[in-house]
Parts: sequence; C-alpha cells; structure tokens
Amino acid sequence: MSLTVRPIEYAAQADYTRLGGEAFGAPEGGRTVPTREEWEAADFREWGAFDDDDGLAARLRVYGFTSWFHGVQVPTAGVAGVAVEPERRGSGHLTRLFGAALAEARENGEVISTLFPSAPGIYRGLGYEVVGSFDDVDVPLQNLSRVTAPDGITTRRATPADFDSIVAVHRTWAAAQNGPISRAEKPFWTPPEKFFADYTGVTLAIDGHGSAGDAGAVVGFASWIRGEGYTPADAVMEIDDLIALTPGAARALWRTLGSFSTVVGAARVSTSGLDPAWLVLPDLTSTVHAAHPYMLRILDVAGALAGLESPLDGVRVPFAVRGAADIEGAWTLTVSDGVTHLERDAVLAEDAHHERPVLSVNGLALLYAGTQSAANLRIAGHLTGTPGHDAVLTALFAGRQLHVRDYF
Repeated sequence: MSLTVRPIEYAAQADYTRLGGEAFGAPEGGRTVPTREEWEAADFREWGAFDDDDGLAARLRVYGFTSWFHGVQVPTAGVAGVAVEPERRGSGHLTRLFGAALAEARENGEVISTLFPSAPGIYRGLGYEVVGSFDDVDVPLQNLSRVTAPDGITTRRATPADFDSIVAVHRTWAAAQNGPISRAEKPFWTPPEKFFADYTGVTLAIDGHGSAGDAGAVVGFASWIRGEGYTPADAVMEIDDLIALTPGAARALWRTLGSFSTVVGAARVSTSGLDPAWLVLPDLTSTVHAAHPYMLRILDVAGALAGLESPLDGVRVPFAVRGAADIEGAWTLTVSDGVTHLERDAVLAEDAHHERPVLSVNGLALLYAGTQSAANLRIAGHLTGTPGHDAVLTALFAGRQLHVRDYF
C-alpha cells in the first residue's frame, strides 16, 4: 500500500465529511458536504492521508489562533476533527499526518499545539499531554438565591454598543490565566451582530462606584441561552461565559441567573479548573455534565519559552528536552528585564545529560502550562537529571491557573 499525506482539496470533501461522520456520528441522512464557497471561506487547514488505491484513510483539521500563556498571546495550532478509517486504525497513519500538519504549523510561526482528545493515550505518543479540562457543569439555580448581594454592583442587559467592553473584560481575565484562546482571530473572533445573535441575552455586571454621572465600569458578563421549558425539573439554561473581574461582579451575575429558578432547574455553565467566580457560592453542589480534557504540545522550544513575563530577574537555568526529534536539544533559559530569554546550547553527549534537568516532550508541555511542578514531573517520569534547578523551574512556570473556555 502506498500512502500519501497532503493538504485536503475540495474534491476530497465528500470523503472528508463521510470519514467525520463515521468517527463522530452523523444525523439521519448523513452530514452535509460544504459548498466550495463555504469551504474556501473557512478559517482552517485540512490534511489527509490518502491510500492510492482506496482514497482518504485519515484526516484532521488545524485552526490557527493565539492563546494566552504567561502574560503573552502565543501562536497556537489547534488540531480538531481527527479521524481514521476503522480498518486503518493502528497503522501509524496519524504519526505521518501529524508530522506534516505540525511542520506546516511551525512554518506559520505557531509554537504550540493544542487539542481536545477522544483518547488521550493516542496523543501522548505524539508528544501531547493533558494540561486541563473544559467542562459543562450543571448548577442548581435554587442554590443561587443564597448568594450574598453585592455592594455597588448592578446588572443590566448588554447591547451591541457594549461589545468592546465585553471584549475588554474577557481580555483582562484571559491575560491573567494560562490557556484561554484570545478570541482575536477567526473562527473565535465574531462580529458584534453575530455574537449577540447567538444568545438569548448577555448580562453585564456594572461597578457603580464612580464619580457622579459616571455610567460605571463593566466588570463582568454572562452570555446565556434560555432554552426550552418552564418546569424546574426539566428546564436547563446554557451559560457560555460567566466571567467576573471582582467578587461583587460574580455575585451579581450568579444572582441574576438564580432569578430564573422558578422556571429553570439548572444552569449548564461552561467552565474550567477552579474558577474564582465560583468561590462566592455558598453551596458548591453541581454535576459535571460533560468533561473535555485539553492537551498541549510544544512545537518550538525557543518560540514558546522565550519572551514570557517573569518576576524572577537574574535566574539562569540550563535544561534539555528528549524524546521528540523535532524539538530535542539543550538550552539555557535566563530572565532579564522581566522577560525570559533562551539560548540554544551545543548538543550534549549522552553521558552529559545528568548535568542538567532533562524533560520529556510531555513533561515540557506540563511544565510550560504550569499544571505540574518539577517534583511531580519526576514522580511521573517526565523529568530526570540533576534536581538542583527544580525549584526555579517550578517557579518560572507556576502562578497562573490553566483555563480554557472555547471548544473546537
């Protein structure tokens, strides 16, 4: 069998769509093949592995966007829609497919890659590791009636004139985390008219502690879809974003959602990690409706680790990465003027690795995301070599929670 890996052209869209239906399910009658105009206007890159005799055997899609990590927007290749024909699974097609797609991502300047896996074990072998989870959590609305009323915070319905304020709240929140998609690029950036059309309502939290005549600052928002029904036992409303910059804003937004409790039983909130907006709730009773693990891989060590904000001025840490030919090597990381710098070192001999920390490609992803300490990486077998720099390595990448609020 001769296998060719190449970008997907429109002529292959019928097979691409069929293979997606086999992997992820399809409605009765099958999935609709996009028109050429729809396909050409889409903001993604598609790759396929083709058997010269039997056609498309495997496929994936890549979105190019930026994610927030360590205070900067990092160019990211988001991989989605990975599918392999059942008869070809386990044949190594994904290794070649990812190799080509990620090589293109590097050429585009994308220095990390992320994905939502259906089977994490498959992607660990390709250098990805689970760094967090995007979850849909059901919160009983009757419990929200006990949220303390905030002082000086009011809520009101947003209009398109408030769009810039909503974007600013999301940016302020996202820049303080690791992982959120910036929503600065398509398909995650949407114009105001589409943003508001997607929801029943968008509620703002307004801080009224201002000068006389001041309309107040927007310090949070919730975007919600009311859903069907008016019996609490059955009705569920969906909350895509509940983002608050102050505890008062969080209380005000939760209380507004709680006002639906006579006709809606639960709010299905998209969230991740231990969201500080949840810390104001007197009752944390909730049910995870769906959990979506999020995986990360480093594509370019210098591109990903240099230029990050850091308070550790003056530190100098040598390290090496093993286990992935595309990023294997040795570097020295320094911090000056509040920013990380990276210098590529000469290739180390095998017996010299004990002189510096050595990370697996999976361990590097976990360290970079700030989700595991150096000590835990050693426990997991992802960090070897001298332990003398462990405390600094942990401190360099810790301090920001991992959050993701957009599924792809």
